[in-house]
Amino acid sequence: MEPLISRREALELLAPQRRSELRERAKEATAQHVVKRFDFCSIINAKCGKCSEDCKWCAQSARWKTDCETYDWIGEEACAAAAKEASEKGADRIGIVMSGRCAKGSEIDKVCAALRAMRRAAPDICLCASVGLVSRADLARMKEAGLQRVHCNIECAPSLFPSLCSTHGTADKLVTLRAARDLGLQICCGGIIGMGETDKQLVEFAFALSEIAPDSIPVNVLHPIEGTPLGDRDILDPERVVDSVALLRLVNPSTPLRFAGGRRDMSDEIAARCIEVGMSAGIAGPLLTTPGADFDDDRELALRAGYTVKC
Repeated sequence: MEPLISRREALELLAPQRRSELRERAKEATAQHVVKRFDFCSIINAKCGKCSEDCKWCAQSARWKTDCETYDWIGEEACAAAAKEASEKGADRIGIVMSGRCAKGSEIDKVCAALRAMRRAAPDICLCASVGLVSRADLARMKEAGLQRVHCNIECAPSLFPSLCSTHGTADKLVTLRAARDLGLQICCGGIIGMGETDKQLVEFAFALSEIAPDSIPVNVLHPIEGTPLGDRDILDPERVVDSVALLRLVNPSTPLRFAGGRRDMSDEIAARCIEVGMSAGIAGPLLTTPGADFDDDRELALRAGYTVKC
């Protein structure tokens, strides 16, 4: 669906004197265009740490000195058990997540075996993967093994990204996303707010996502991690979080906006306000290197807002 506002109007709505209008219009857009079904996904941190990339927000980079746990591939049995547990707790989807620039070769073999095991363990759950800048051929292999959705965040405005990561770029991500789309896979693509973006860059980020037209937009709020270059930043002002969600909703009127990293830093009051202006999905359970939301807490917030949930 096309954005409900122009880039110029989006920037104008972020002015302090117009932010109440921004939120009211986002509430209206949510009521008119968002399906009232709040879906949950869960993730499996299947390979953690020792990443070659230099993303300044990420504890998993081998370049930063953090307390991040590191381990190699956890195995298909662990993935299958996690899928079964997630399904029983009410998750609609589950994703295999692996650190590193790109899974390839024997790692793709392992992911494919895990996807098949997960399908056997949880026949009704949607299978997703976030395994880096993978090739079209490897995406096709994973699709044949049962993959339904590919996750690859653009993270922020393309103009901001080079100051936050030098080892790959937005263009590299778009290659993977386009290949996934061409293969008929669903796309999950969002990013992180609170990394120093200006109003203009927040607008740029929202419209970049609109051009990609993902099936789901995870909205992370930076949780500063000691030892990373962004570790000394303050947690984003909750009012800015609400405004950012509202803007994303007006630019992406019907796409599910998904609570992701940083949800545990919010009060339930702020989370409820985010739902009012556009959040309509969530990630529950443990995340990668930060704690995730609780199924029961966000399920209750969704129900209060008039959404249905799986169970």
